[in-house]
Amino acid sequence: MDTADFLETLDREGRLLAAAAEAAGADAKVPTCPEWQVRDLLRHTGAVHRWATGFVAEADPAPRPFGDLPDLDGAELVAWYRDSHRLLVDTLAAAPAALECWTFLPASGPSPLAFWTRRQAHETTVHRYDAEAALGGTASPVAPDFAPDFAVDGIDELLRGFHARSRSRLRTEEPRVVRVRALAATPDGTDAVWTVRLSAEPPVTVRDAADEAEAELSGPAEQLYLALWNREPVPSVTGDRSLAELWREKGRI
Repeated sequence: MDTADFLETLDREGRLLAAAAEAAGADAKVPTCPEWQVRDLLRHTGAVHRWATGFVAEADPAPRPFGDLPDLDGAELVAWYRDSHRLLVDTLAAAPAALECWTFLPASGPSPLAFWTRRQAHETTVHRYDAEAALGGTASPVAPDFAPDFAVDGIDELLRGFHARSRSRLRTEEPRVVRVRALAATPDGTDAVWTVRLSAEPPVTVRDAADEAEAELSGPAEQLYLALWNREPVPSVTGDRSLAELWREKGRI
């Protein structure tokens, strides 16, 4: 996937998020984030959009805190979210390819522009799923136009980006090895495979089946993507199931 693909996904997923939030209502509980109501989801995601927009629009080379959450509710909050999302999409679309600004994940991509477009596409997709979950029933698939590629990329960002940071809580007292396998998820129909080495330090992940694993978490890429973001159960676990429980307890970002 390239930056244009991620931008298209971000545009679509943000519009779907707003529509689902509007239909659910600000008071609705978000079952995938039990501590939240829809208003919390909108305030958080809109604030993240505006935070990201600032780095891109101002070519800011240094980290900055999130802004204050808006004191809005109901229809005004939905409108504020839509404005936040549109501002982000338009800013990314207009940014120069040679943009230089702050990013926050190791191996964060070929450029800051690619990083922020990719990161916000995944941020918005996961929270769109949350908003649709608040409606009850079944949420729509992840990035339906190119779900396997997008889901594999999101798994890779999570494993080799977020959990490579010092703040990852995904640790074990003794070295352990977990395999993550997205079934038939590559363009040639083969599995996408990661080996995650756990220890008292941040996890180290490689994109292959490098070692014997004590447990394997597997399933279709779209389902595995949601499971690793702690939105759904892991589709299939083989081996030591305690390592899947460790992920559920410690893997949340």
